Amino acid sequence: MMRSFESRSDSTVTDEPLYSHYLKVTGLPHPGRDEVIAHHESDWRKVVAWLTGPVPEGKSLWYQKHMSHHLLPEIDRGDLNAGGGWLSRLENCFLIREPRAMLASLAKVTPNPTIEDTGLPQQVELFEQIRARRGAAPPVIDARDVLVDPRRTLGALCDRVGIDFQESMLSWPPGRRRTDGIWAEHWYAEVERSTGFAPYRPKGDDLPERLEPLAERCSRLYEVLSEHRL
Repeated sequence: MMRSFESRSDSTVTDEPLYSHYLKVTGLPHPGRDEVIAHHESDWRKVVAWLTGPVPEGKSLWYQKHMSHHLLPEIDRGDLNAGGGWLSRLENCFLIREPRAMLASLAKVTPNPTIEDTGLPQQVELFEQIRARRGAAPPVIDARDVLVDPRRTLGALCDRVGIDFQESMLSWPPGRRRTDGIWAEHWYAEVERSTGFAPYRPKGDDLPERLEPLAERCSRLYEVLSEHRL
């Protein structure tokens, strides 16, 4: 999705801007942890001030890729139900993925993930708060739908947030980007090889047995969001 939006003529992108803060506070031994903290801003207040400031590079659209579990409790969200806080100044869209496929991918780097590591409880919480404030569900797209029909799914998303779909969103040159986080070498091998959205292939059949109970918990949360997908 980040590659897709960066391929637009009017858009700039930012890659997981709260990741450094997340690693510094939690102390989790993610790949490249010290390097991430050294190269990216770890003060969430400074990050938020930047994210809600002018759009970089004189662009009109700023695609910010966030991971919901990076929103640790000390990060002030404001009262979303009352329309306050920095998150209310953004157009919040939710990307979901079938839990078994998500866990199979996550377990390659985090062998024993918790429910919080998946970000699903945080996603559902944010979704419900935003839906209550707006009186309507915010946009939700499923990764499977993006791969099955990227033009239609991205077109629906663009229409929902009030921007024009651009054909350039469907392809891009391979390689690393200066906008990628410094963690790209640990996580983005497939992304760097990509030149567009790959055909959908079911995954998750090889999920370790130890993760089956977690997959069941994740599925219940996933269904809450999936019910509202575009």
